[in-house]
Amino acid sequence: MIDTGGLRKGITLDIDGRLVKVIDYAHNKQGRGSAQVRMTLRDLRSGSTTQQTVQSGAKFTSVRLERQHVQYLYHEGDHYHFMDTDTFDQMALDAAALGDSVKYIRENDVVDVLTYNNEPIDIELPTSVNLRIEQTDPGFKGDTATGGTKPATMETGLVVSVPLFVNPGDLIKIDTRTGEYIERVT
Repeated sequence: MIDTGGLRKGITLDIDGRLVKVIDYAHNKQGRGSAQVRMTLRDLRSGSTTQQTVQSGAKFTSVRLERQHVQYLYHEGDHYHFMDTDTFDQMALDAAALGDSVKYIRENDVVDVLTYNNEPIDIELPTSVNLRIEQTDPGFKGDTATGGTKPATMETGLVVSVPLFVNPGDLIKIDTRTGEYIERVT
C-alpha cells in the first residue's frame, strides 16, 4: 500500500481494478478542512487520461511490474512491435496505451517493456535520448546560445524548442520526462 505522501510521477497504481500510471499530481491545501491531492492518471490498458481528486492520506495499492529489455522493430497501424532481446519473442503494444512515448523511440532502439501478469502494459524510456533534427529554420551568424528558441521537428515527429544555433541534421539530446532540449551532441 502507498499513501498520497508516497506518490511520484510514473508510479503505477491499482485503483478500482484499473492499472493507472501517475502522470502528474499536486497537493492542494484550502483554508479550512484537510488537504486534497489532485492526480492526473493514464489508464495503461485503454490509454485514457483522467483527473482524480482524493483526500490527503488516502491509500492505494501499488503494482509490481516486471521489466524486460526489448528492441523496437516497427509500427503497423495502431500497434508498435517489439522483440525481447533474450528470447526473441515478439509482442505488440497499442498506440493509445503508449501515449507520447512513441515520439522518443526509433527503429532498433532498446527500451524496457513493463509487464503485469505477463501482459505487456507500457514502456519505460531512458532519461534522455539522442534524436536527429529533420526540419527547423536555419541558424544565422550571430545567433547565440542564450538568444532565443525556435521549433524543431525531430526524425520521430516530436517537436522541441531548440536554441537558434541548432541546424537541420544536428543530433541533439532530449529529456524524455519533460520533452525539453538538453544539449547538442557532437
